[in-house]
This record gives sequence, C-alpha cells and structure tokens, in this order.
Amino acid sequence: MTNDNPNRRSIIVTAIGASLLVFALGLAHRVLVARLSTPRSKTPIDPAALDGFPLQIHNWTGEDLPLYESEVIMDMINAEANINRRYSQDDGVGSVSLFIAASGTTAGMMVGHAPEVCNVLSGYSLVDQRFVELPIGDGTKLACRIVQFSRGGSLDPEKKMVLYYYMADGQLYANRSQLRFRVRRGPNVVNCIAQVQIAVSSIGILDADSMVRIVSDFAVDSASSIAELFEHIQKDQSIDSPRAIKEGGSR
Repeated sequence: MTNDNPNRRSIIVTAIGASLLVFALGLAHRVLVARLSTPRSKTPIDPAALDGFPLQIHNWTGEDLPLYESEVIMDMINAEANINRRYSQDDGVGSVSLFIAASGTTAGMMVGHAPEVCNVLSGYSLVDQRFVELPIGDGTKLACRIVQFSRGGSLDPEKKMVLYYYMADGQLYANRSQLRFRVRRGPNVVNCIAQVQIAVSSIGILDADSMVRIVSDFAVDSASSIAELFEHIQKDQSIDSPRAIKEGGSR
C-alpha cells in the first residue's frame, strides 16, 4: 500500500506537468497570433484558387479528402483557400497527405501556426525536428523543416513525419523568424502567404528514415507544381490589389 503512493503521486505530477505544457504552448500560439494578426493585404484569395492543383504529379496520384481536423487549422489561421489531399505512388510504395492553406488578408495568423504547436496540442509528442534543403533541379534547393512526432504506447506508437514550408509571394521560407520579419514590416507588404504541409503516418510499418524519404520525395516532385500554382495566384493578387486598381483607374 505504502509503495503505491509515490507511484501515484509521480503519475499525477507527470499529468499536471503535461497539462501545463499543453496550456503554455496554446497560450504562446495565441499570443503570437494576436501580435501578427494585423492584415497585410486587403485582397482575399479566391476560395477556389487552389482547386486547379494537379491530381497527378509524376508517379503520384491524388484524391481529395474531407477537412475534419484541417477545419480546426482553418479556423485557427483564417485561411481563405485550401486543399487537403492524399497522394499515393502508383507502385504502392508510399502515400502522403498534402495540406495547403493560402491567404491574402491574414498573413500574421498563417505565420503564427506551425505543426510543432498543433500536433502537440492534438496529443502527439515532439520527437525530432530538423532543417533540410532538398535539391529540386537547376541548382535550386527547397528549404523546409521536417518534424517527427509520436503518439500512443511505447511498444507500438503511432509515428508521424511532417515536412512543411511557407511561401510569401512566391518566395520560400522554412524559417518562421525570417517570414515573420517580412510580414511585420508594414501594410500591404505581402499579397499572398501560404503554408504547405506534407505528412506521413505509420504504426510499426515504416521507420523514421523511410518516412523522411517519402515526404522528401513528394516535396521534390511537387515543388514545381506548387510554385506554378502560386505564380498564377500572385499575378491575380497583383491585378486585384487595391494599389493596382487605384493606379489602373488613374490612367
């Protein structure tokens, strides 16, 4: 009986500590969003702007998925356009989920959201994170972050790997600090900001290296299609921006 009390106290203390950590992360996220939520562009993204993203990318075939958990993300960052899809390799080797959210009016909220926050709040534990640069041809590299999470028992936990990066008017950012600096420079600095998340989950089947390879392969294969998509969006935003409309009307 007396030996159980220290164990019980240890469990209670651990649970309280975990709850405080989740609360602190959520509070930090809300503070960051509040600081950066001032609109930087007055032209919203067309909700259908991302619908033209191809379902076939090299040997990956996509299918649209219901939002479900992504609806929470959408409410958090107030994104105006999004796609949520699963892409599977034709040979059945790999499968990833792709989530892209874009906005022209809530740049600060987009910067305030990160997988490290929302996944921990969803019950995952942060295992590892790294900055990588993936060669995508012509000597250019895709700068991004890869974050590893786990959830469940220690014997056979659910593993999740998320590769993500931001885009602001076609420029890539893996470092939120650099993007945050640009967003905070002044009104109308950013016409379109987006976050791209590529994720894979596994329970006991794939090891961490295999999961990193899968999300990296898709990131490389999809990079040019994503860049082209946002080139078109950026042109539309430039044409529809208040400044362009004012200058056009004064001619």
